[in-house]
Amino acid sequence: MDFRLDILVEYIPFFLKGTLLTIGLSIAGIIIGTVLGLLIGLGKMMRNKPIAFLFNCYITFFRGTPLFVQILLIHFGVVPMLIGHTNGIVASIIALSLIAGAYIAEIFRAGIQSIDKGQMEASRSLGMNHVQSMKDVILPQAFKRMIPPLGNEFIVLIKESSLAAIVATPELMYYGRALASQYYRVWEPYLTAALIYLVLTTSLSFLLNRLERRLATE
Repeated sequence: MDFRLDILVEYIPFFLKGTLLTIGLSIAGIIIGTVLGLLIGLGKMMRNKPIAFLFNCYITFFRGTPLFVQILLIHFGVVPMLIGHTNGIVASIIALSLIAGAYIAEIFRAGIQSIDKGQMEASRSLGMNHVQSMKDVILPQAFKRMIPPLGNEFIVLIKESSLAAIVATPELMYYGRALASQYYRVWEPYLTAALIYLVLTTSLSFLLNRLERRLATE
């Protein structure tokens, strides 16, 4: 196996550009997905069964269908209806956010339900309403327990963002495929992309582990 460093050096600026977009897509997906996940998770726990059923259908659909299919549906179906034309970056952000929202909703639900019910009863007895109790008492306690699964979801999202290349989103894998197509090479583009993903995910895992240990001592 010969490894051509010359073509790899040529593509380094493109890999860097793609890596930055990969990080940007993942951050956007996790931020929007966290907001969606909180709303959907709370909605699923509502006592109104028809509304809770709708939120549960959302979770079931996005967790039960491939992200590959979701990106294509959003890119060729949803985005043109929203902005009048296809846009890979917009479609990728929407798809990553929606699927992250479905998984994070279950994380929030599990985290909230892990808090002893007596906490809610005690806060209500102090004169707080349900929203205040949830915001000031339940969620702060639940959030510490949700950090590990939220971190894992962020790591998964970084890897899943590679599927955005199928709709010509210029992220990391897009340039990997471009190099492979131009030079008919396999090892240089895909091994390099794999190593960059590995650096991103292991770095994030390290930071999350440090954050967990810090929170555990507080």
